Amino acid sequence: MLTTQQLQDIEQLQKECEILDHVQLKLNWEMLRDRQTEPLDFFHYENGELIAFLGLYAFGSTVEVCGMVKPSERRKGHFGRLFNLAMEKANSNGYKKILLNAPAGSDAAKFFLNTQGAEYAFSEHQMEWRETPLVETNDVLLRQATEEDYEMSVRLSVTAFGLEEDDARAMESHHFADNTDMLMIDVKEETVGKLRVSREDGQAWIYGFSILPGYQGRGIGRKALRQVVKEQSSAGFTVHLEVETRNDHALRLYESVGFKAVHVQDYYKYECR
Repeated sequence: MLTTQQLQDIEQLQKECEILDHVQLKLNWEMLRDRQTEPLDFFHYENGELIAFLGLYAFGSTVEVCGMVKPSERRKGHFGRLFNLAMEKANSNGYKKILLNAPAGSDAAKFFLNTQGAEYAFSEHQMEWRETPLVETNDVLLRQATEEDYEMSVRLSVTAFGLEEDDARAMESHHFADNTDMLMIDVKEETVGKLRVSREDGQAWIYGFSILPGYQGRGIGRKALRQVVKEQSSAGFTVHLEVETRNDHALRLYESVGFKAVHVQDYYKYECR
């Protein structure tokens, strides 16, 4: 578990890097604040100040990696040392896939990734909803998930996201145990989809949005998104989500509801040496 001071130090370093580099870092704060006993975060301090940080974020057998270095302390090997330690940890944990995450506009990150021999895999839009008239509907129901929805949630993760069943079960077990923001999407008393909403610092983020393949193309997803956006915006939250740039269908769906791309994150595949 990370201490309050460590979390504050990470946040302060993130703000400094984002302001000076004009980027947005993806540090998965929900996971950082929910760290358990296993050390998945790596720090370099000098004179009580956090100089470099790197975090591992496990999603089943895949682990994402994101970190940062104080701008005035770059090119001194700090991040490289943390990276080597993190890769030793990733290797010992047996992750099947390692994805290195970096803002698309960060030249410093691209330089480091190139030196490590990382291979570009895909990019992801971070999107924000811009106020748009939303048509109300009452034929799609969003309800709080219960333990009885666990198997359907696993099925949705496998069919919609292509996850292996073991990975899907591990992820859904975590969400059902620790999160009260999982919503199931019902149509005519039949569950056909799900999404999760995380709220913090005035922002509501939509994750894991999925509809069973047999129900896609019927407007169900658009109606469900309109409902959740309306609820969150009415409660005073700005609404955000993420989507891979190569997922044209999802991108068009989100744009039709009023979402606009504001940041891009690049992902690189890395093989441990």
